[in-house]
Amino acid sequence: MTKPPTVLRRFPHWLLRLACTGLLACLGAGPALAQEEPYKLRIVGGLAGVNQYVRHEEPFWTRELSRLSDGRFSADIVPFDRAGVPGAEMLRLMQLGVVPFGTVLMSSLSAQYPQYTAPDLPGLNPDMAALRATVAAFRPYLEKDLREQHGIEALAIYVYPAQAIFCKQPLAQLADLAGRRVRVSSAAQADFVGALGAVPVHRSFAETFQSMESGGTECAITGTMSGYSIGLYRTARYLYPMPVTWGLAIFGANQAAWNALPPGLRALLRRELPKLESAIWAESERETAEGAACNSGGAQCRQGGKGRMTVVPISPRDEHLRREIFESVVLKHWRQRCSVDCGAIWDQTIGPVLGTRATGGR
Repeated sequence: MTKPPTVLRRFPHWLLRLACTGLLACLGAGPALAQEEPYKLRIVGGLAGVNQYVRHEEPFWTRELSRLSDGRFSADIVPFDRAGVPGAEMLRLMQLGVVPFGTVLMSSLSAQYPQYTAPDLPGLNPDMAALRATVAAFRPYLEKDLREQHGIEALAIYVYPAQAIFCKQPLAQLADLAGRRVRVSSAAQADFVGALGAVPVHRSFAETFQSMESGGTECAITGTMSGYSIGLYRTARYLYPMPVTWGLAIFGANQAAWNALPPGLRALLRRELPKLESAIWAESERETAEGAACNSGGAQCRQGGKGRMTVVPISPRDEHLRREIFESVVLKHWRQRCSVDCGAIWDQTIGPVLGTRATGGR
């Protein structure tokens, strides 16, 4: 029997089955297959265990899709961090059709495709209103480039709650991070904390609690509610709620697999996925505040247990420092990592909204 290609042999058996399904669709394995009903999709979703997945993604695909289509269409979904899919390879696996429908964390693209991470650079968006404006300005470029360069149809952009700073030792201002080992999830986050004199330590979301508990890191940048969901309040004592980043994710489809879907299913997804996206954004905004409350024992928390962390007020001085680090360090290093002219991309998309030009090409 012929062995599958090396790129496929590295992944779990369920993913190989998913790949075969996607490739059959991509290759147009007979018109009857595309028209056959019921039609079941296989989805690789976002992070396991957090509310975006539990309350929105999983119910939409496993229940709502069937309800909305009167049982004609259905789907299975697995979170990518429990699927054996390296985040950094998700975009390529979708391009190959190995993962026909998948979720890409924007932070995982910072090494190979830094140009796509522009709307969530550290220090850029101090609140949800700023993030919405940034994403709206960047979205047309993102959708067009993913389609033309990677054959991927971007169907939704999700957002996690604000990525704030959890610390074990007292923290009164950003400057207090100097010398501390801080968990980061991207090169751009590393630029931000490095500019403060901190030591960036790259850890996956699943490793965050253990790293803090063992002393491998002294602070961590992660979502306010995400951090609560993994129990960071049990080991961290101080929460600085400044949104360093937010955590954007792209849900998309291999274009050939998308085009091979029954027309009725494509129309349904075009209609319903924006509603799912809107619900996720609204909840992420609520959870940014609720996450801080749950970690600190505030009345706004609707969850089961509550932490006793101290929420440190954000000073006007630190707001100025955030903007200064973004413009002088983060934006500059982001452009240097780009293999395309990110300066021009910035100036044509986000720059006019923010009033900041990334001059001098890449």
